[in-house]
Amino acid sequence: MIPVTKPFLPKEEEFQEYVHSIWERQWLTNNGPLLNDFELKLKDYLNIKHLLYVCNGTFALQLAIRALQLKGEIITTPFSYVATTSSIVWEGCQPVYADIDPETFNIDPKKIEAAITPRTSAILATHVYGNPCDIEAIQDIADRYGLKVIYDAAHCFGTRYKGKSVFEYGDISATSFHATKLFHTIEGGAVITKDPDLLKKMLYLRNFGHNGPEAFAGLGINGKNCEFHAAMGLCNLTYVDEILERRKLLSEHYYQRLADIKAKFPKLNQDKDYNYAYFPMLFDTEKSRQEAMDNLELAKIYCRRYFSPSLATLPYVKRVKMPVCDEVVKRIVCLPLYHSLTFPDLDMICRILIRTQNYAASTPVENKNFGLVIAGKIEKEINHLKTIN
Repeated sequence: MIPVTKPFLPKEEEFQEYVHSIWERQWLTNNGPLLNDFELKLKDYLNIKHLLYVCNGTFALQLAIRALQLKGEIITTPFSYVATTSSIVWEGCQPVYADIDPETFNIDPKKIEAAITPRTSAILATHVYGNPCDIEAIQDIADRYGLKVIYDAAHCFGTRYKGKSVFEYGDISATSFHATKLFHTIEGGAVITKDPDLLKKMLYLRNFGHNGPEAFAGLGINGKNCEFHAAMGLCNLTYVDEILERRKLLSEHYYQRLADIKAKFPKLNQDKDYNYAYFPMLFDTEKSRQEAMDNLELAKIYCRRYFSPSLATLPYVKRVKMPVCDEVVKRIVCLPLYHSLTFPDLDMICRILIRTQNYAASTPVENKNFGLVIAGKIEKEINHLKTIN
């Protein structure tokens, strides 16, 4: 079986060394030494000044909204994971959707400006698949209308923009260290800001409002993380350059093998160093996307429709049509991509995709046995590849 992703795991003995130290100290949570060491090493690796490690990426978004004291409407993207919208609603604000750019799949700045009303307080944009948004255009709009900017940078570990970590942009960036991400701490996330006063505010919000053992600076909640998750982060941080390089090599191989596929790939921002967080492709039609996924699944190769459905169709928001997004969610799929994926496995994935396309082009659509015809040929192809790999 080839899943869409697998978590990177360090050598077990490396993690066990940290676990042994936790057992000796018996300090499991509440900003222990490993957590503090992890925050320092993260800031050093990312070359940023202000970062807080939190329990998960969704809480990071909620913390950003709360710290900026946002009210009313927040303009956001319909093309992202559900947490981007649910965090807005959870914090008592109203998501207002701006459609996406058909080439990058990021929020379209021109659509942002058209969505601004007197109730707008912020823009919450996602760097989709780790590909930076049009940061200058978004900041220009925010400056002209007096809006705050939050970036959902859940996919962005290792991505740089104009020589700096993409986390440096906006009022606050929120990221995820969930096990599905290329860099993970099993569960976890972080908030990043250039404003030290804002960071201090989030520090209190993360820990019940405590500014002393028996003192409180204000309202807060429990958004802390633990020593065990920090230990995994410390282990994985030593491998992250290797992980990024491996994903780049695999992605470049995908691009080469799929050069003639009837699909397109997101246009990448030219001012970035990309982290290859995902390998998305947009098929020409919804039908061809479904046929490809069905035939890959016959070989126990599993993809995901990141992101579907459109967030503008969620049951707890005002449903609106987003023409570009609505079309993209029908045809998008992310292929398997992870550190231990092999090149023979990748070649098999690509051969199945190409075979599906070629047979679909030469087989009448009205043929009721169409799926069986492809399935039989794909099975032969898989058996052949197994013998040569």
